[in-house]
Amino acid sequence: MNKTLISFLTLARQHRVASALLFLLVFPFLMPYDALSVNILIFGLYAVGFNLLFGYTGMLSFGHAAFLGVGSYLAGIAVVHAGWPWWAAILAGVASSALVGLLIGFLAIRTRGIYFSMVTLALGQIVYYAFYKADYWTGGENGLRGVKVEFIELPGLSIDFLNPLNKYYVIYAFVALALWFLSRVLSSPFGAVIEAIRENEKRAAACGYDVARAKLLVFVLSAGICGLAGTLRALHLSIVPIDSLHYLQSGQAVMMCLLGGMGTFFGPFVGAAVFLYLEDVITNLTRYWMGVVGLVFMVFVLFFPKGLWGTLLHQLERWQRRQGGAA
Repeated sequence: MNKTLISFLTLARQHRVASALLFLLVFPFLMPYDALSVNILIFGLYAVGFNLLFGYTGMLSFGHAAFLGVGSYLAGIAVVHAGWPWWAAILAGVASSALVGLLIGFLAIRTRGIYFSMVTLALGQIVYYAFYKADYWTGGENGLRGVKVEFIELPGLSIDFLNPLNKYYVIYAFVALALWFLSRVLSSPFGAVIEAIRENEKRAAACGYDVARAKLLVFVLSAGICGLAGTLRALHLSIVPIDSLHYLQSGQAVMMCLLGGMGTFFGPFVGAAVFLYLEDVITNLTRYWMGVVGLVFMVFVLFFPKGLWGTLLHQLERWQRRQGGAA
């Protein structure tokens, strides 16, 4: 491996939050336009929330769009129907997603494996149809419109939120808080518990850990992070499309996580960048972009099962082991 790349990967692993935030700080200047970088930032956060459940705990959910959509809709309803300020709308969206996560998680964690995945899918679709039918509040199939936040008012500062670059850095601040919080969770004893559950649930239970409580808590935390991504998406788009709750949105979280590298800290952002950039480029060439992205996804699953970022980290570990053996 190239020594520069090795040094970069080693530094990124040692200071994962600082490295991720430093890269995301300059990320808009690497993309062809600001709106794409905003989408990648939001969906990267969504994939981070999903990765906490799937990558770190080993629980594959097919219903995580419910939390993205609930966060979007409740933030939108707070702005449109209640006239709440942007910060209160974000709190409402995150709290609502966490509450829905508590309810769905309470039912879903009683199962495991493919049954867990199917239960989350079914419960996610129930949430979808509940919001679809509540057309007075949600706009039904037309989505919720008018979620307009033109300025972010802070003490002594007014930020033009309609400016794409300003919007990116406002959202970046919330992503930074979420990544710092996630890092604290993963570095805590609770983080060790959830990884033990992923490796061997029965052994974790035999060691005295309350597996059911840990799984429920991580489900709620995952839902809350996805809900935060949903609230930011609603403010970004100024509308909440009904497909925010659709199961295809759940599938996107799975694809982003696998493309970047499940169980890695920065992998979800890499996966989101690859997925959304391919979508942006290929849609200009053909309307069958999903087929092309599907083929790319198959190639990654077959030849890079650890994902892009995960493969790089795996190669770094192999190199370090060889260096240790040579010493």
